[in-house]
Amino acid sequence: MSQDLFHWESQSTTSVNSPTGQRYLSGSSTVLLFARQEQKDEFGTSPYVFLGPATYVSHTGDRPIAITWKLKHPMPIDFFNQASAVSA
Repeated sequence: MSQDLFHWESQSTTSVNSPTGQRYLSGSSTVLLFARQEQKDEFGTSPYVFLGPATYVSHTGDRPIAITWKLKHPMPIDFFNQASAVSA
């Protein structure tokens, strides 16, 4: 989305009324985002990059819930550029 907005989807069985869904949407838990560009690379499983703490912005849908998170710190530009190219 942008260097400081991150689109994420919950597990397919998570509803907005479930305890897990409510925890995401209410802001009652600390959200720390980790992401990776690809599942595997030439060395095996790709490592995750810590994107930092995030806060709830908005959501749509149910089972799964599509959530937009605002990152406390912008993600690295090279990570954002590669992720943007993959999602386009």
